[in-house]
Amino acid sequence: MLNFSKSLELPPQLQWRYENEPELLAWTIRARNYNTFVANLMFAFMVALIFGGSLIMYSVYEGMSQPWRTLSCIFFFIFISFTISCMTHQRMNFAYRFTKSGLEYCEWKDFPKWTLTFLKWFSVVTAVIFIYLATIDPTFLIGALVGAGGMGLIYLSMASSKNFQRMHTEYHHYFLHWRELTKSTEATNRVMIELEYKVPK
Repeated sequence: MLNFSKSLELPPQLQWRYENEPELLAWTIRARNYNTFVANLMFAFMVALIFGGSLIMYSVYEGMSQPWRTLSCIFFFIFISFTISCMTHQRMNFAYRFTKSGLEYCEWKDFPKWTLTFLKWFSVVTAVIFIYLATIDPTFLIGALVGAGGMGLIYLSMASSKNFQRMHTEYHHYFLHWRELTKSTEATNRVMIELEYKVPK
């Protein structure tokens, strides 16, 4: 149903340096290129705080009828946790190509267009929910203005700001001759090969 092993689409600006040479080996991968242990700890800590905040919300909204009281807390927990995970679990795209001359690789991160679509529809759905809740308690109009209105403003600023989108877009292209590779290590506990290199001065 879902093809998780599908190759990544290469960026349009990528021009292989030795594209005229036969390709010995090539692959693409999406990975987290940072200390994942620290990032996972941060995510777990934030989720614990969000869970505590959800419990506080549940106790504060004691005058709200069920199931809206429970659903609002669950919605708050899921949405904030998802937002935090987008920051702590970002991934970079990588493309590798081996030729007779050496190793060539590219790393890039595109601006997530789905974020704009998500923010737009989230703002609309949240506004509808809060307006409906306002028919039960007028104080929910504040939530509609602050929550849905705030998310709508964020969507407009992200969609119209090219500088913001460029800040979240990365592209790097490298090439290493075989003589620059000094050591290769094959991991026994995972499918991974580590290459060490030294660029001559």
